[in-house]
Amino acid sequence: MDERQALASFGALSQETRLQVVRMLVVAGPDGMAAGTIAEKLEVSPSNVSFHLKELDRAGLISQQRESRSIIYTANFEALRGLVLFLMEDCCSGHPEICAPAAEVAACCAPEMEEKLQ
Repeated sequence: MDERQALASFGALSQETRLQVVRMLVVAGPDGMAAGTIAEKLEVSPSNVSFHLKELDRAGLISQQRESRSIIYTANFEALRGLVLFLMEDCCSGHPEICAPAAEVAACCAPEMEEKLQ
């Protein structure tokens, strides 16, 4: 992930509702959630959640797929992993034990793991 993409991601996540959406979609895993369900759980209007979903999609943090009459949103685990790795890229200055716990968390979202989830 380059700095421009990281800034776009952080910008999208810097709003409370959008951060809540991403966290909710991470918990939902590869099955994702319908936009209406997201709005209901967050207790916001469908138009409000639609606005926020559009911003997250534009930043590449989520993806969408039409299923029948619903649009299902899922977290883009590869992008989230890239964001964590971007933050950790220059970490530790030769002391990997400092970053080890965070690196393990980022590894849970490795492409191999995402494939297993699908």
